[in-house]
Order: sequence, then C-alpha cells, then structure tokens
Amino acid sequence: MKIRSVDAYWVHFPIPSERQHTSDFGRTTSFDATLVRIDTECGLTGWGEAKAQVGSMAASQALTVMINEEFAPLLVGEDPRDITRLWESLYSGSRAHYALREGRVFPVLGRRGITISALSGIDCALWDILGKSLGVPVWRLLGGRRSPTMPAYASGGWAGPDRIGEQLLGYVEAGGFRAVKMRVGVIDTDPRHSARRVAAARAALGPDCGLMCDAHGTFSVAEAKRFCRLVEDCNLAWFEEPVTADDKAGCAQVRAATDIPIAAGESEFTRHDFRDLAMLAAVDIFQPDLAICGGITEAMRISALASAHNLKLAPHLWAGAPAFAAGLHVAAASPAGFIVEYSLGANPLLHDLVEESFPVQDGEIEIPDRPGLGITVREDFLAAHTVK
Repeated sequence: MKIRSVDAYWVHFPIPSERQHTSDFGRTTSFDATLVRIDTECGLTGWGEAKAQVGSMAASQALTVMINEEFAPLLVGEDPRDITRLWESLYSGSRAHYALREGRVFPVLGRRGITISALSGIDCALWDILGKSLGVPVWRLLGGRRSPTMPAYASGGWAGPDRIGEQLLGYVEAGGFRAVKMRVGVIDTDPRHSARRVAAARAALGPDCGLMCDAHGTFSVAEAKRFCRLVEDCNLAWFEEPVTADDKAGCAQVRAATDIPIAAGESEFTRHDFRDLAMLAAVDIFQPDLAICGGITEAMRISALASAHNLKLAPHLWAGAPAFAAGLHVAAASPAGFIVEYSLGANPLLHDLVEESFPVQDGEIEIPDRPGLGITVREDFLAAHTVK
C-alpha cells in the first residue's frame, strides 16, 4: 500500500447572523478548518483535520500551504500504515534518520504551532486509512473501547446573567445532557461579573447538573484565584484554562489555591507540553485538541501521561467532523477518558460536512463502529466551501 496523493483544503463556512455568538475571540462569523485528504494507490481515502487556532474562525492559508507544499511531497510513495515512522519523520524533518535510529526526537524547529497542526491533520487521516484497510474502527486499533457510549457535555454558554440559566437549560433539553459548560473571563470585565453569571447558571440548573466554566486563558493568576473563591459554593465540575497557556506555573498556582478541578490543554502541542503540565501539578484534566496536539498518535501518548499521573482526559472537541471523530475514538480507548465535549454553537463542519451524525441521547454519545474514523465526507459540500 502506497500514498498516491496528499491534499489539504481550507474550508470556510459563513455562519448566519442569527446563529453567531460573541466571546473573547470576537464575533463568530465563520467556521474554518483545514481538511486533509490522503489517497492511496489501492483506492482508500483517509480524512483528517488541522486547525490554525482553537476557536471557530481562522485564516488557514499558511497551514494549508504547509501541508500541500512541505509535507505532501514527503509522504507520496510512503506506506500510510507506518504511522509512527511517518509521525517521527515529519516532526524531526531532515534529521528524521537520527530520530528513528536513536529513539528520541531531533526537531529542526517546528516543535509547536501550525507545523504540529499540519502533522495532526495528516496523522488522523493515516489512522482513518489504517482502520479502513482492516475494516475496523480506529478505537479497535487503539486497544478497544471501554463502553459503547460515553457521557457528553454541552459546550456553549455565552449569555449574560439574565439569560444564562435559560440558555444552559435549553442545552440540557436538547440532548438530555447531564453536564454543561459556559464561558467566563475577560469578556465579563471582572471576576465578580463572571461569578454572578455562574451563580445564575447554578440556580437555574439545580444542584445535580454538572457545570463547567471556561475562561479561554484570559484571567490573570490573581483574577483566577479570586474567581475560584467567588464560586466555591457553586460545585463546579472543572475550571478550564484559567490563565494563558504561556503561564503553566501560574496555572499551577491557581490549582494549588482551590479544590475546583483545573482543566487545560486545548492550546498545547505534543506530549512534551502535557508532560510539563503534569510535572508542575498544574491541572487535573488534560484536554488535547486532536487537530492541534499532534493527532491520534500524540493524543494516545498524552493519554498515557494522564494515566501515569492519575489525571483525567477530556479532549477539546470544538472542531469539524474529522477531529471530533478522532477525539471520540481516543476518549473511548483511553483509560483516562471520561467525558467528551459536544458543541452547541453553530458548527456546520460537524453537522453538514459528513453524511453521518453524532446524536446525543440521555447525555450519552455512541462510539461509532464504522471502519476508520467512521465518517463520509460530502465532497460537494467541501467543494462549495473551499477557499480557492
């Protein structure tokens, strides 16, 4: 089996004004991603997804060009089933022969950023091909799923204190979700205002529904500590990205100051970043994004780190269908996986890009048993929304 071609597409889908929301990322006017298609000489096709930023909007030209012009020529003619070798080769570049010989990494420069995002999309597509070639889902290749379903939480929550309860209750009713996540942080201007919204949410949801808060890394350390004190009686399931990912030591300070579980990782690249989070005792929950962290291969390494440090794994799944499916397979196969994110924002790349759906019933999402990632891309949709 040989790779015949590798093609990346910047997919841009405008979101209707009535479905847009505003956060610290700004007004969400589009959903963007770079989709990766790998075709083999024997007729199999694998799909992956790479992201230029963690939010919905992104100018993805540089990421797309990197895959098409830099990585694609290195992959044509290779066996797509040699996933570990290809991952290490792309990561270490011209020094890959040293990495493969010595058993340790020799990165030339691109240890973070869109280089790893590009590798992520390629890696997921390779796993898709491997699963299809054997007629089994990816989770089977990763050691099997722990259960046919997993708990899912509804992710959204941008409304003010007067409407946040109503908004989150709408999520609960939409899929029987038993846990929901809302946004807090700099957009509220002060931790007191964030705490007021959280208190309103808890009052509406009652004591038994799980409630998470996500600051998108926008609080200072002092603000994050203050927020934790203000919401200590709201029984939060976790507090996500309290401070910027550039301040892992600060995140550790926040964790040490509260008994609210701390989650982070959507802005991190490779196992090396997550190793640092674990060594600093900065988090309770790892949240790798499969379109950013290094793909399925690296996410399973990150999962092993989580298990070794008695931490949990909850992948960041604010993504299109390829990355969402990849995260679902990893969460299902990981002993540290315990819950998955389900976006309640406008997300056409999750719901319209592929023929399959990902329904949530009674707060549980089914782990698909279709071969590979279990998705079929609608190529007419892809063509209609690809940036030329």
